[in-house]
Amino acid sequence: MAKKAINPTKSLKIPAIIIISAKICALLSTKLLTKFTARIFTTPIKHKVPKRELHMDTKSIQKRINVPSVGKNIVTYHYGQNDRKILLVHGWSGRGTQLFKIAEELLQNGYSIVSFDAPAHGKSEGKTTIMSEFIASILEIEKQYGPFEIAIGHSLGGMSVLNAIKDGLKVKKAVIIGSGDIVQDILDEFIFKLKLKKQNGNLLRDFFEKKYQLKMDDFSAYRAAQKINTPVLVIHDNDDPEVPVKAGIHIHQNLKNGSLFLTDGLGHRKILGNQNVIKKILEFIKID
Repeated sequence: MAKKAINPTKSLKIPAIIIISAKICALLSTKLLTKFTARIFTTPIKHKVPKRELHMDTKSIQKRINVPSVGKNIVTYHYGQNDRKILLVHGWSGRGTQLFKIAEELLQNGYSIVSFDAPAHGKSEGKTTIMSEFIASILEIEKQYGPFEIAIGHSLGGMSVLNAIKDGLKVKKAVIIGSGDIVQDILDEFIFKLKLKKQNGNLLRDFFEKKYQLKMDDFSAYRAAQKINTPVLVIHDNDDPEVPVKAGIHIHQNLKNGSLFLTDGLGHRKILGNQNVIKKILEFIKID
């Protein structure tokens, strides 16, 4: 049976029950609504490992490690035995084997791979998480598995890679694919999908800033880009329905040493397995 074609222009929808619940909360109180939206925003969906990723899942050495700065345990994947290591970082509701196509090609080109299930993702514990825990996980993995020559991140993983480099991750080059950019835009898009008023995006931001004692915009990818000198390849699809291409273009504009590669018709996830994309990555990461 032929596989269903992936429609790259179709954005993931929030289930109707969640939208209805948000509307009910809005009728009851603004405070309740903000707490509800914060919970939904920080709760990823755990997907079963698909068959296409089982080879990497079964052949990698898996280990549970602790990330002391956030007090959570995560599962890491060490794939291959070569000394030259590359770190792969998945996106929201992803898992450590999601970039398996890229991992396979890197193995064939003399690298070994370290990836991980971020907190509340895949086989790692917890139900909720935020980007700062992705970043903390990256920095802890560097301590235990590094040094890494390259870091590659998809979506939220791309934002996390840039922020981790800003915070001290040492890599020679980095690649970000379909990365988000401005945190407020991400919050506003989330609120829009919930069919709520735009002002609720600001309330959600204020809630997070008070709870975690940090400025959300400090985690925006373009801000991290401005502070790093590492060569970065930005890859984005013109038809990405999850993260608009303007995000990748804006990040590139703020990098001191950046390259931009735009694709067509690959959307947000199909781009991870595209041979032209992988070829571009391999060309870029070759150490001069």
